[in-house]
Amino acid sequence: MKVFGHQGMREFVLCLGYKGNLIKEFFLNYEAMTNDIQVQLGVKFGLTYLGEHEEQDYTVKLVETGPTAGTGARVARIQRHVAGERFMVTYGDGLANVNIPQLIAFHEAHGKLATITTVRIPGRFGVVDASPEGRVARFREKPTEDAWISAGYFVFEPGVFEYLWPTDDCILERDPLERLVRNGQLMAFRHEGEFYPMDTHRDHLALNELWSSGKAPWKIW
Repeated sequence: MKVFGHQGMREFVLCLGYKGNLIKEFFLNYEAMTNDIQVQLGVKFGLTYLGEHEEQDYTVKLVETGPTAGTGARVARIQRHVAGERFMVTYGDGLANVNIPQLIAFHEAHGKLATITTVRIPGRFGVVDASPEGRVARFREKPTEDAWISAGYFVFEPGVFEYLWPTDDCILERDPLERLVRNGQLMAFRHEGEFYPMDTHRDHLALNELWSSGKAPWKIW
């Protein structure tokens, strides 16, 4: 949210599912948890927040979309909250320094219903090149293949809702995007910057270490 907010997009709809109550509690207590507080005790009890955080003008809608809904179903269930406007969708487990104005400009230029942001396949492991007989030719350290994967960060026109349905079995990355491809309505924006998925416990540890060290490349604010 800070990546978006820092670049001028400050209206959010969160699609809540499993343990959505914890996310609600986080935002309901946000002011108390992110500010210094002055407390007046007694019959004139009152709270005064001392200072301001950077999220002063964020608007956050917390929408229950079900504990088992697929990604497409969750988007379908928030249709009433985007009011027929162009909107963006991203996941909660991918960190990137995507240039949002450039992404939107790309989307506006091609005039299609949808844009997906792609990144090069991250090279986590070295590669061993060997012949069919097993003779090792060389080691290659973390090669960068000329292949691209989805990083999320979609831009959608309202017409995308015609490709979605609200039942739990609607998975955004399957039939909806595949039909957009068949209809020539999906374009790819290539993000050449940083992207870090948090898919495993190992990712969790590594990314938190980057954050704690002050070297998080996705921190653009």
